[in-house]
Order: sequence, then C-alpha cells, then structure tokens
Amino acid sequence: MSTFATNLKPLLRLFFAERRRALLLGAALSAATVTAGIALLGLSGWFITATSLAGLSAAAITFDVFAPSAGIRLLAIVRTAARYGERLATHDATLGVLAALRERLFRGFAEPSAARTLLYRPARLLFRLTADIDALDSLYLRILVPATVAIGAALAASLALGLMHPVFGLCFGLFLAGAGLGLPLIAGRGARKHARRRAHGIEGLRSRTIDLVAGQTDLLMAGRLAAQRHAIMAADSYAAHADDRLNRVETGLTFGFGLVSTLLLTASLLAVAALAEAKVITAPLAALGLLVAFAAVEPFAALRRGALELGRTLLAAARIAPRLVAATEPEPLAAPLPGYAFSLADVSAFHENSAAPALEGIELTLQQGERLAVIGSSGAGKSSLLALLSGELPARTGSVAVTTATLLTQRTELFEDSLRGNLCLANPDASEARLLEVLAAAGLLADIEAMPRGIDTPLGEGGIGLSGGQSRRLALARLFLRDTPLWLLDEPTEGLDGATARDVIGRLSNMAAGRSLVIATHIRREADIADRIAVIEDGRISEISRRGEAAFEKALNRLRPD
Repeated sequence: MSTFATNLKPLLRLFFAERRRALLLGAALSAATVTAGIALLGLSGWFITATSLAGLSAAAITFDVFAPSAGIRLLAIVRTAARYGERLATHDATLGVLAALRERLFRGFAEPSAARTLLYRPARLLFRLTADIDALDSLYLRILVPATVAIGAALAASLALGLMHPVFGLCFGLFLAGAGLGLPLIAGRGARKHARRRAHGIEGLRSRTIDLVAGQTDLLMAGRLAAQRHAIMAADSYAAHADDRLNRVETGLTFGFGLVSTLLLTASLLAVAALAEAKVITAPLAALGLLVAFAAVEPFAALRRGALELGRTLLAAARIAPRLVAATEPEPLAAPLPGYAFSLADVSAFHENSAAPALEGIELTLQQGERLAVIGSSGAGKSSLLALLSGELPARTGSVAVTTATLLTQRTELFEDSLRGNLCLANPDASEARLLEVLAAAGLLADIEAMPRGIDTPLGEGGIGLSGGQSRRLALARLFLRDTPLWLLDEPTEGLDGATARDVIGRLSNMAAGRSLVIATHIRREADIADRIAVIEDGRISEISRRGEAAFEKALNRLRPD
C-alpha cells in the first residue's frame, strides 16, 4: 500500500498542478450527472405513480401536475447538459495532463544521464512514453472519478432512503458501498497480474519486432530469422493469453455485478413494499425509493472498466513516477580559474546502478589552448572521463570546474533529414556561408556539391546516403559549428581508413587552434597532436607526461600505429 501511494503521489501532484480547475470541474459535472439521473428516475416514478392513484380518486382535480413535470424537465436538461460538460471537461483535462506528462518525460530523457539510458534501451523507454502514459488516462477517467461519484451516489441514495426509514437507508448504503466497491477491488486484484503480463507481452512484441526489422541482415546471415519470428510469436501468444485471462475476470465481474444488483433491488422492493403496507410511506414514495435504489447501482457498474485497467495503470505509475519525483537539480559545473579549461580535484564518479566507481581520485587540470590525450585499455575510464567533463556523468565526490565544452562521441548520430538539417543541429542560426565554411574545413564540401540537391540532399534513417568517412566528416563539421573553448573527442577517427583518418585529424587540429582539446584514444595519430598524455587505469590516472619527455614518447609507443 505504501508503494502504491508513493507511486501515485507524484502523478496526482502533476494532475492537479496542471489542470486543477478542469479536473475538479469534471468531477463535479460527473457527480451532477449521476445525481440528476437518480433524481430524475425517482421523481418520474413518483410522478407516474401519484398521477395514476390521483386519477382513481377524487383528488385528480386538485393534483398539481405542473410542478413535478417541470422538475422532471429541469432534471432532464441538467442531466444532459452536465453529461455533455463532463465529457468535455474530463477528457480535455486528461489529455492536457497527459500532454504535460509527455513533455516532462521528454525533457527528462533529454538530460545527459537519461539520454545515455535511452540510447541503451530505446524500445523499452519509448514504449513507456506511449503505452504507459496512455494507460494513465484510466487513473482519472475510470478509477478516481467513477469511484468518487459512486460513493457519492451511495451516500445520496442512502440519505434519501433513510428519510423513508433510517434502517432501510443505512442497510442499503452499507451493502451498496461494500459490494459496489468490494467487487471491483477483488476483480482489480485478480486482473492486476494479467494486466501487467499483457503490458510486458506487448512491450516484448514491439521490441522483438524492432529487432527483426533493424537486424534482419545479421539474423539472416546467422540463420536466426526463424528463431526471431518464433520469439515474436511467443510474445504475441503471451499477451493473448493475458488478454484471455482479463476477459474471464471481466465476465466474472459482470456476473457479480448482475447478481449483487438483483439481490439489492429485490431486497429494496421487499423493503418498500413492507413500508408501504405498514403505512410508513405512500405508494408514490415506494416507487420513488425503488427507482432511486435502481439508479444508485448504475454508477458502480462504471467501475468495471477501471478495475480491469487497475493493474496496467499501477504498472505505468510505478514506471513513470520515479522520473516525476522532485529531485535535487544538479549543481551547474563551476567555472575554472582564468587561463584553465578545467580542473578536477579528487573526483570520483559512478555510473547508474553501479557499485564500482567509474572514476576515482582524479586530479587533473588543463590550461586554455592545451591539448590532452587520454589513453588506456578498453574499460579503463577514458569515455567516463569525457562524460564527466561534458556533464553527462555527475561527480559523487570532489570538485569539478569546467568551461563550456562540446563532446564528439565515437558514434556519429545522423537523422532522417537533409544534410542541412543534420548540420544545423549544432547551430540552428548558422548562415549559409558559415555552413559551407565548416563543410570545407571538414573536407566534405566537394562531395556535397557533387550531389544533385547539394546541401539540401535528404538522408535516410541513420544517415543512409553517406559513406562512413562522409558521416564522420559531417559530424566533424557539426563540431566546428560549436564555438566552445573546449572540445572533447572520443576516438574521432576510429573506423576510418588511414588516409581519411590522417586528413580528418589534420583538419581537426587546424580548426582547434586556440581551443583546448581532450582526446580519448588508443591510436597514435590521434594522440600525436596532444601536448600532454594522461594514462588511465581502472578509473585512476596513473601517469601524466608532457611532449619532449621520455615518458611521452613511451606512451605514444604503447598506442596502436596508423
């Protein structure tokens, strides 16, 4: 229960922070709809019965038919208007809240550490952005509002029937509230596991289908296409089985509601008949009481859908709530002392969900305009150091002071857009002349000018249309557009042939004049443009050497030759 409340608290806080008035208005209109419906049915029954009895007696001449008929018309109008307004208010408020939730989650995924997580698990996290957020519309529309309105209807009906006889009203209210809420809770508990399984099954179905589409070449070469298809079918079967179980729970809940409604209405009929026979109430009041009891049962039937959606909603809340919890904003990186690009003092850092430090006891400074190569074996901490300097990896201990930096990662991220669009990611306000200038500096201008549409040539998904070398040069041009004093380069020429790599590193060195560079590398040509070399082992810097020292040449000789 505590976990349930913990997960729902940030969601409810967001709901009311975004659309408090609309949500409360929707709930009020929903209550007005149900109340008007109960009153309309009860008054209609009383009016018909009273009119019939008056017609059989001499009281027909004095019987007032205008006031009740006017009340019936008024209640009918109120019910219709409230129903229309309730649909508009509740759905508009819910869609508005879900839009705000999507925006907040997108902003969260754009943060450095979350962006890295999204890169590793895109299918799962994007599924949560769609299916999980869609599941949360049930929280307000099918759970909170119907439950509140149903309880209100039970109290109103109990009060109305209690005016006829207190024991009758009390027993009716207790039984209706107990059975009306108890059945959905029991069904929700039974459906929770199957709803979770259905969500996991659909998630697995989507991710495996994405794997099939994205990796069909590798799967074909490995002879695993059939196996992947079977995995997709297994996920589909898993979700279908969960659907079947949910349908059984719904059938049982429908039967339970029907049985309880029959018992309650039968008991109400016997009660009003006994009260009428004892002359406690009149026949018209007996008709009113019976129809009020009948109408009060209807709001609880609306909880049926919410009960089946409860498991899916709670799963979505458990996944999304942690990202909505108000966390302490990370402090911005301090500015280094004048003349320095960065300074790190006794810094330790950990990757998410890792007990072992990625970096430990780092002591390092870099003067403005100086170039540093960071070398070490795979997994030693080179990329972690760049992530720390770029702000992607927060420091747990120590002091970090870094000037504004731009990170060029190992993987070139290109999008299904034009060459211009991919380039302008670095600087949307760059002029045409500036774009051509950086393309020329990256050695890509001649290739682009040879294309039929030039810089407006569209690329396919992932940058299809460019070779590996051209993609890397485009990433380099994008780096050149970022006018920051510190460039962080993670193996900038990895995967390129020797001639292309030497050309790229030469252009990079020329464009970096006056800037500070940090290059994580295991290739000699990349480290050769550095002024200093830092050797990192198991997250610790073991050695720092400067050009001209014997240790510098020794460190260069450890690297892979061109």
